[in-house]
Amino acid sequence: MPRALVRSLPSVSTPPYVDLPPSARRVTLPTSRGPLVGLRVEGVGERAGTVLLVPGWTGSKEDFIAILEPLAALGWTTVAYDQRGQHESVGPEDESAYTLPRLADDLLEVARDLGPGPVHVVGHSFGGLVAREAVLASGGEGLASLTLLCSGPGTLPQRHHDGMGALHSALPHVPLEVVYDVKEAADREGGWVPPSDAVAAFMRRRFTSNSPYGLRAKTGILLDTPDRTAELAALALGGFPVAVVYGPADDAWTVEEQDAVAAAVGTAAAVVPGAGHSPAAELPELTAQVLDSVLRGFATRTPG
Repeated sequence: MPRALVRSLPSVSTPPYVDLPPSARRVTLPTSRGPLVGLRVEGVGERAGTVLLVPGWTGSKEDFIAILEPLAALGWTTVAYDQRGQHESVGPEDESAYTLPRLADDLLEVARDLGPGPVHVVGHSFGGLVAREAVLASGGEGLASLTLLCSGPGTLPQRHHDGMGALHSALPHVPLEVVYDVKEAADREGGWVPPSDAVAAFMRRRFTSNSPYGLRAKTGILLDTPDRTAELAALALGGFPVAVVYGPADDAWTVEEQDAVAAAVGTAAAVVPGAGHSPAAELPELTAQVLDSVLRGFATRTPG
């Protein structure tokens, strides 16, 4: 893949560190299609509920590693997981295993096992599309709310399509190690500096641990997912809580697109000042405060 095309890819979350916080534990989350791997931190003090964090396109549970304890300190039991085919959650070498409905089924199964109590779903970027699919498929049943974190109404904006299209065409034939080498070189030329050697090694290991078939399928979803805002708005206006949160420097979907989704579901977007596309990794303490404020407005709702 030419570096010029790689530069048009949306930014990838870079966790500030990769060592587990003291209170975090690795968990195995069973589903009918096989286990998924997650991280869990129990809420402290007066319990507010459970937050299920769903990572994006080339992300993982580690994108939320710095926000787990801040949310827990505010009373939230917090769970993040690798979606199927991502990082440590093994998936089949078959693109049909990674459709939005199948990934949404995974989410719903995970959420059902996290009770008792309300489960608030926060989907980051591509994870927001999966979370929206899960909410629409279930009618919100068993879930307390949906928060779209730096996620959009459908396909990524056109400015990302050349790079995403080139990646889609390259997979699964071009080894992920080769793709990552090109991507890392372009990112570093563009000013990306990993916070430590450990994080740099993790970023490579995570990317190359993806199922190439899963990554191709997820890339295709970002290129052709229809706008389902009207369906989500109907559910929201019927009483299911939906929130939109973003960083003002988001470089994936435009903030105007995200504001339009917020308006359609009857709310205003909550903004994490100073953040870009990955607020949970960039400004975890502030993002935890913003999410806490949003979710506490939903916390008294009984799941439908």
